[in-house]
Amino acid sequence: MIAFNISTPKDIALQIAARVKARRLELDLTQEGLAARAGVKFSTYRRFEQTGEISLKCLLQVGFALNALSEFDALFVQKQYQTLDDVLNEQNVTRKRGKKNI
Repeated sequence: MIAFNISTPKDIALQIAARVKARRLELDLTQEGLAARAGVKFSTYRRFEQTGEISLKCLLQVGFALNALSEFDALFVQKQYQTLDDVLNEQNVTRKRGKKNI
């Protein structure tokens, strides 16, 4: 049997918000306390925990306040090659451009 794990961006945002909340509670911080520490408006942080919606800048500030900024480094990392052949094969692939929207 094949298991499919299809998450929407909204689902992922809510999961991230839940993880941030869990870390905040581990550190025994209130929403107001973390918002102040991160330099984010309290209402912005409260909305984030409820809806998962927050700007990238504010999310990074929250990550910094939770000492978790390094976890963002794993996002969109470049492909790691195992052999020289992998590098050479990649270079032979013709790059395609996206279509321009007019």
